[in-house]
Amino acid sequence: MTKTVSISFMLSGILFSVCLILANLLATKVITIWGFSATAGLIIFPVSYILNDTITEVWGYRKARLVIWTAFAMNFLAIVLIQLSVIIPPAPSWDGQNAYAAAFSQAPRVAFASLVAFLSGSFINACVLSRMKIRTQGKGFGIRAIVSTLFGESADSCLFFTFAFAGIVAWKEILIMIIAETVLKSAYEVLVLPVTTVVVRYIKRKEQTDVYDEAISYNILKITDIHNAEK
Repeated sequence: MTKTVSISFMLSGILFSVCLILANLLATKVITIWGFSATAGLIIFPVSYILNDTITEVWGYRKARLVIWTAFAMNFLAIVLIQLSVIIPPAPSWDGQNAYAAAFSQAPRVAFASLVAFLSGSFINACVLSRMKIRTQGKGFGIRAIVSTLFGESADSCLFFTFAFAGIVAWKEILIMIIAETVLKSAYEVLVLPVTTVVVRYIKRKEQTDVYDEAISYNILKITDIHNAEK
């Protein structure tokens, strides 16, 4: 039997992976927003949560789980290859090694913190949105998207800053960074929520699908279980 993949689902999954890879690359620069320090990854990272919400809302938690693990694998691969490119000796005629290393070098501790935080935050976001959809019978997507993002972003920020900077930066500063990033990223989603809502409705109508995750396993390791029941 031939299995087909929705073009919208495929493109959403690809964009989700790209956003995560870009977020890691942009995170090497520290910026200031309204007096708070944050990484430049703030530009693109919230988009991954918007995509996470869209995928979970339209195609369900099972397919969101597959996309999250795929993005995790691609992100891990990108980190490994980028660090390998930093380690490989440059050509004698090229004098950009120091600048290249400064821009792309990532401490193993920070890379680990980033991967763990992404995985945890993404699954929490998808799980909360999925469960809330059942409880609300599919109503109030905007509220569900905001609440799930708050849970996901909070977990992501807590894990990342704790694992990456505990023992290096004062706990007071870590707490400020956690709160600032969570608020800024969540505010980002609230601002673009009207657009997200329109996109979700359009995809549901175009794909003729609206998955409710009734009686499913939320075990994050059941990657190949992607069959969903639709309403």
